[in-house]
Amino acid sequence: MGKWPLKRQVAASDKTIDYPLLVCVLLVVGFGLVMLYSTGSYNGQVKFSDPAYYLKKQFFATAIGLAAMYFTAVTDYHVWARFAVAGYVISLILSTLVLFVGQSYNGSRRWLALGPLSFQPAEFAKLAVILFLAHMISRREKQSRPLAYLIGVFALILPIVALVGTNNLSTAIIILGIAVIMIFVSYPAYFPFLCIGGAGVGLMTVFLSMEAYRLERLLIWKNPEKYEKGYQTIQGLYAIGSGGLFGKGLGESLQKLGFVPEAQNDMIFSIICEELGLAGALLLILLFFVMIWRFLLAAQHGQDLFGTLIGAGILGHISIQVILNIGVVTNTIPNTGITLPFISYGGTSVVFLLAEMGIALNLSRCIPKR
Repeated sequence: MGKWPLKRQVAASDKTIDYPLLVCVLLVVGFGLVMLYSTGSYNGQVKFSDPAYYLKKQFFATAIGLAAMYFTAVTDYHVWARFAVAGYVISLILSTLVLFVGQSYNGSRRWLALGPLSFQPAEFAKLAVILFLAHMISRREKQSRPLAYLIGVFALILPIVALVGTNNLSTAIIILGIAVIMIFVSYPAYFPFLCIGGAGVGLMTVFLSMEAYRLERLLIWKNPEKYEKGYQTIQGLYAIGSGGLFGKGLGESLQKLGFVPEAQNDMIFSIICEELGLAGALLLILLFFVMIWRFLLAAQHGQDLFGTLIGAGILGHISIQVILNIGVVTNTIPNTGITLPFISYGGTSVVFLLAEMGIALNLSRCIPKR
């Protein structure tokens, strides 16, 4: 198996901004703010007497996220190797604190209070895991026993998976998926990959069997009409079906008027389909596809293994989260509570996603320009 180059020199003229990626990120972020206002205006008015309540909070988080994106975009990605281990340890500490002093919302304990602000450590954990695995794998790339090495690296992220999965199974699934993709990219041998994948499936099976409500989700997925908790899924499907080809028009959704619970969160894609139709949904998916394609190019043309793995981790993160969210909303897979990146309401999520995009922009400077 060939070795990865430690570093590939790139001409100064090649180090320019990846405009396709930057434009896609800004378009998706802008689209998300517009759809969040449209989707959350009813709940904002009912709960807080302010139809722009969710938009204001998301806009504030987006401003912070854009500043973070600029900072990480102009910072050489090699710098993050110095903080990778510390970042992972901090994510473990924060995830542990959530279990004891975390705030609950809709029955889920996922937030830490920082004065008037709340913070979701699971969102930080995704980025921390990407940088940590990229650092650990690239540092030990000359390992002579790939299978034993892969198992050892995979075991390193099990503590954060267990901590996060206690209250946030969806994020635990994403972290596992990111780890499997990054390990496969570093050592693309199918047998070890299948071993790691099998271990991940086994771990998820254990998590599902530990709580009855997780197994209940499988029954709801198969036949949502028979269960009271299937109401959200059914209403989401009504929204998708009623949108048709071009939708009812921006702001004209009926399902967001209390029929789809918390429509601005996990189920926002169903409201997009209702208001903008299949055409609007496909346009959004196309933007995500272009972003993922640029991540792939950045990973392929990374200066070294560390950069390649970061690109692969970001690619895995965004693609897994988009696929799972749309799969849940369309009832293709059981409900896992996964948000749609940049679109669903969530300040912590958008801040760390944009910081991640800045790292991707720094990586993509190495993509050969034609």
